[in-house]
Amino acid sequence: MMRHTISALVENKPGVLARCAGLFARRGFNIDSLAVSTTENAAVSRMIITVSGDDQTLDQICKQLQKLVDVIAVLDHTEDATVERELCLCKVKVDRESRSGVIEICNIFRGEIVDVGENALMVEVTGDEEKIDAFVNVLRDYEIEELVRTGKILLVRGSQQT
Repeated sequence: MMRHTISALVENKPGVLARCAGLFARRGFNIDSLAVSTTENAAVSRMIITVSGDDQTLDQICKQLQKLVDVIAVLDHTEDATVERELCLCKVKVDRESRSGVIEICNIFRGEIVDVGENALMVEVTGDEEKIDAFVNVLRDYEIEELVRTGKILLVRGSQQT
């Protein structure tokens, strides 16, 4: 199965997200990542959806998504040249001995320590999915207390609209 990244421009109204996500669920697709936010136009939101599936079925879902009343446009960006980012916040348990190791890892991944507690550090890292995965894997040598990721956001490079 291939991994697809889809963007949908939708009207910024209550219930739109539920209807769009429900379409994927009814077709048996698990959404791997979902990020939704308003765009440069406050009346419009952009949904970035990452899902795994075969090309044919996903093409059908995109067509059905486009038919929903509040959906303005749907694009599959799987083959497009894009800039992709994800945000990760990670709370790591530390003591005197491990604190410097976590700080070193944070520096290597160009992360930022956003909170310092007596027994924990909270680190913020942004990057593509592979960078975030690598960061989390390296931190597994320490005790990760909590972790959250935004999911992928992207824009198409150049003058092409996302």
